Amino acid sequence: MDSTRVTEHPTSHERRQPSAARPTAPADPRGALLRTPEPPAQGSTGLPAQGRPAEAPASPGIPGAPASDGQGPTGSPTPPGALAAATGTPAASGTPADSQGPPAPSGGHGPTDAPAGSGSEHSQPSVTEPDPHRPRPAPETIPAQSGAEAAAVQSGKERRTGQGTAPGTPMPMRRDGDRLRFVGAATRRIARGIDLDEIVMGLCRATVPTFSDAILVYLRDPLPVGDERPTGPVVLRLRRTDRIPEDRDTEGFLLPALQPEPDLGITAELCTVRPGGALNEVLRGVRPVFADAPAARAALPELIGEDLTVPGGQRAILAPLRGRRRVIGAALFLRRPDRPAFETDDLLVAAQLATHSALGIDKAVLYGREAYIADELQRTMLPETLPRPTGVRLASRYLPAAETARVGGDWYDAIPLPGSRVALVVGDVMGHSMTSAAIMGQLRTTAQTLAGLDLPPQEVLHHLDEQAQRLGTDRMATCLYAVYDPVAHRITIANAGHPPPVLLHLGGRAEVLRVPPGAPIGVGGVDFEAVELDAPAGATLLLYTDGLVESRLRDVWTGIEQLREKLAATAQLTGADHPPPLEALCDEVLDMLGPGDRDDDIALLAARFDGIAPSDVAFWHLDPEDAAPGRARRLARKALSRWGLEELTDSLELLVSEVVTNAVRYTSRPVTLRLLRTDVLRCEVGDDVPQLPRLRQARATDEGGRGLYLVNKLARRWGATRLSTGKVVWFELNHG
Repeated sequence: MDSTRVTEHPTSHERRQPSAARPTAPADPRGALLRTPEPPAQGSTGLPAQGRPAEAPASPGIPGAPASDGQGPTGSPTPPGALAAATGTPAASGTPADSQGPPAPSGGHGPTDAPAGSGSEHSQPSVTEPDPHRPRPAPETIPAQSGAEAAAVQSGKERRTGQGTAPGTPMPMRRDGDRLRFVGAATRRIARGIDLDEIVMGLCRATVPTFSDAILVYLRDPLPVGDERPTGPVVLRLRRTDRIPEDRDTEGFLLPALQPEPDLGITAELCTVRPGGALNEVLRGVRPVFADAPAARAALPELIGEDLTVPGGQRAILAPLRGRRRVIGAALFLRRPDRPAFETDDLLVAAQLATHSALGIDKAVLYGREAYIADELQRTMLPETLPRPTGVRLASRYLPAAETARVGGDWYDAIPLPGSRVALVVGDVMGHSMTSAAIMGQLRTTAQTLAGLDLPPQEVLHHLDEQAQRLGTDRMATCLYAVYDPVAHRITIANAGHPPPVLLHLGGRAEVLRVPPGAPIGVGGVDFEAVELDAPAGATLLLYTDGLVESRLRDVWTGIEQLREKLAATAQLTGADHPPPLEALCDEVLDMLGPGDRDDDIALLAARFDGIAPSDVAFWHLDPEDAAPGRARRLARKALSRWGLEELTDSLELLVSEVVTNAVRYTSRPVTLRLLRTDVLRCEVGDDVPQLPRLRQARATDEGGRGLYLVNKLARRWGATRLSTGKVVWFELNHG
């Protein structure tokens, strides 16, 4: 270590001050400790400071370099053909006639009003207007140099190589402290990204033009996730490029464009890595290499194509991107022929950038896969489509809480029940996690099973409460279970700690139904109470979760009142005799949320009660005797004649006779027969035997067993449902 005594001074680059009032900052102690002592340039004494405009989007340590904003040619995937444009002919010196802003000072360094030799290492020039065509946040600065280095800059020569540089061209980092601060700023910018595109964009914007004039980032296609072992050959896809735009040079002459601007619609080029090939060997080596290395000279044509070339000498670096377990891509850093070549220390910078980027990409891929699995888990647990039961129309909505918390425990369901009834369910499991979504799926499955048993709503909630306790002591949820009967025009509701439903009447009046609140599911040891209410035709029942009416800005009851007012106002738009369309009504309800992230996910289920008119219902009781099938045929014939459906007489008499015969053969109590005329003709036969009939293939010698076979062939649909008091066998026939 140099024996010269080093005095440390605290310094800060966080806050900028106006050039007129900005004090002279002392030298950065980190740069003083880390830079390598070098002999001063001959003939150099006091030198002016080198700086960059305080508001111009120039990159650290490279005054005068145009910033790339990632838009147009710099922010879109560019075919490798753009390499020629990014590494083209050196620019001539001078100032373009149509350039914006005041002319640059001599040499392109420092403000024009600063006297020579008066600036410190961290002095700043006066504020200039940024280029409006390339808006881009300025990266963290690298202090300009003073002393012999600035003298070399002012004379137009690069310190280490002694080569001349054109005025206004970006200068390389000239000391180890510059590289250290650049790596720190670049890795912080890369680490700010949370998804794949943000990380790759951070790498491009951090390196162009500070470290290189152009960059190409290749990633494996598809990217491996975690410990997955990819199958097939390794394929690299050009994911993103960034480069300094081909602007006019300093004398007003256009730089020669060897390649037209890239078409944004062109698909990124693919590169297949041949096993045992030169590119494969470079990627396996992991370490960055110069383009003039023997391995890189053979690997680059395989990566970018045979027709394209890179600048000669050490003006290109090929850096493999290695994640946690394998190489996932490569980055190619390029400098123009008129720029100083990369140095050996720049390989370490490229290695750091590649390592941080690859690890960030690995984590982004894992995060994306986890978010995808969580989202798919919940989506598959919600109904894919809603049923179309008789006498009711349904619409639903589901909204996650936010993009970063897409998993929740809200669910809704509509379950057809025997007798043309339908069960409407909405629930909310507490929490936002994979566990909440899994518990939601279990409770929804349990509710569907209990609904198939045709249990009363309060019994369904009781069994759900027991199931939640079996899942764990802290498994809490709210649920509302309602059963609508379109024939009786009644609805039975039981509540377990859920917000009450809102009923919108045909005339436009909206009311909050008075339903006993009950305790949440999972508390245990509580009873649930059911209430039966009128459900007039044309009314709309709205079931929802608390995310719709509760937030940080309002309590739940304030939100419920706002929901009621919103429904009433929406109904006024269509008039008193016409209810609003269901889909539009759901959209209007969600509009009351307002902008911004939601505190909770939202499940919404709307049911429009159409009901079945009494004139479209025929119901009879049949004694369990041998004459019951004949009587059923006569009653069905009269009902069809009254409804004008005589064309269905033969089919209906045959199927009714078969189903009633099976019912009276095993039952000891009266059999029920009901016909419903809606868009289809539905026939229901009920008895007190719980065993469900099964379709089987009768043998040639069997005397029976063909009744359900005929039903299956002639009916549009058929089924059998177990009730608490027996079963119902039903079938449907199409009519004109």
